[in-house]
Amino acid sequence: MVKLRLKRMGTKHAPFYRLVATDSRSPRDGRFIETVGTYDPKKKGVNYEIDISRVDYWLQSGAQPTETAASLIRKAKRQVSTLQQAS
Repeated sequence: MVKLRLKRMGTKHAPFYRLVATDSRSPRDGRFIETVGTYDPKKKGVNYEIDISRVDYWLQSGAQPTETAASLIRKAKRQVSTLQQAS
């Protein structure tokens, strides 16, 4: 099964994550299929960038997001809808 989850990057005390589509059997930081976004918990304000169209593709294909990934996806979709309403 394909999962959408965070892959840890960066150094000690300076984590940086990539939101990736990966096989559920791969290790957390191991092989992945596609990078669909990033998340930087140390950054202030909007600290993520997510390609919503690719996330939607993977979700329609049956991918299951982890709790944290689902939270980031919800925030990104909410931000996009707010920007569209403001225009």
